[in-house]
Amino acid sequence: MTIAIEPLHPLFGAEIKGVDIAAGLDAATFAVIRGAFEEHSVLLFRGQKVDDAIQIAFSERFGPLEKTVAANPARGTVFARQSNIDMATGALIPKDDRRMKYQAGNYLWHSDSSFKQVPSLCSILSTREVPPEGGNTEFASTRAAYDLLPDELKAELEGLVVEHSLVYSRSLTGFEMTEQEKAELPTARQILVRTNPVNGRKGLMIGAHAARIVDWPEEKGRALLDELLALTTRPEACYSHAWRDGDLIVWDNRCCLHRATPYDSTRYRRLMQRTTVAGDGPAV
Repeated sequence: MTIAIEPLHPLFGAEIKGVDIAAGLDAATFAVIRGAFEEHSVLLFRGQKVDDAIQIAFSERFGPLEKTVAANPARGTVFARQSNIDMATGALIPKDDRRMKYQAGNYLWHSDSSFKQVPSLCSILSTREVPPEGGNTEFASTRAAYDLLPDELKAELEGLVVEHSLVYSRSLTGFEMTEQEKAELPTARQILVRTNPVNGRKGLMIGAHAARIVDWPEEKGRALLDELLALTTRPEACYSHAWRDGDLIVWDNRCCLHRATPYDSTRYRRLMQRTTVAGDGPAV
């Protein structure tokens, strides 16, 4: 395969051309992809013919896969399903259904699985059915945001620990977890400033799951987390991806935030399948 790497955004992201994931990847080809992942954080592959088995095989090249938490519609599997389709009946799920209310949390800027004791390395999202309009996914780089911080603030952030919680982030949309779901989802502590072990670049572990800064007054910590989030997600610093059939995107949860954007779920069908690769250990 002849691989080309083309930028998606001035700050981060790249499209990888000349790769057929379904055909299988030799070690040399995957090494190029993995290197591009560390450098660009978000990788787009277009025109891919991906089913569940192919996506799992490709995802496992990055590492072992997480299982989805009980509150997700695809609970207990390696897939986190983003969809308005009832997989048993094929019908559209009503907007007031609990499954759709749970997915409302996807509209908040977040890093997948930062609420777990072992935060994830990356996520892989593929299209299965795409609405004709709406439903973009937006990405932002916390590495690019960190680079803009004044030195004195960078020094203050070093060593800070943030408590992350899915129960907290879902509460921001009014979604109520059951007691069983809450028991499965204890809070997790993550280092605020995380360093990439390959290139040494630093990013921020922030987003909707970031509930509070440990050992800081609640109001002061919340103000800082909100300030960092606003800096990271400035409109000009974000990449908005309009999905096409055959698209697959890999993104680095160590240094990227993402969010879904609305589409008309009462008119259009949408099915996206996400696999999530576990990290190699606790960040704290």
